[in-house]
Amino acid sequence: MAESPQPRSTVAAAPANAQTRYEVRQADLPLSCPLPEMALWNSHPRVYLPIVQDGGESQCPYCGAHFVLVD
Repeated sequence: MAESPQPRSTVAAAPANAQTRYEVRQADLPLSCPLPEMALWNSHPRVYLPIVQDGGESQCPYCGAHFVLVD
């Protein structure tokens, strides 16, 4: 009897696009939406977003999520 395949990771990913505003830090750059820790299977394609280094903001053209640099 064949065993069912094991999941690749046992760590649950954060839901994609669950919020409309995200605070990001310098360590999170380069900025992409969805963020790397989010699940991709139920989201739009990953897109990299420009953000100004000093208190910048950016908005995703796919889902409208708003990112604010807080460092």
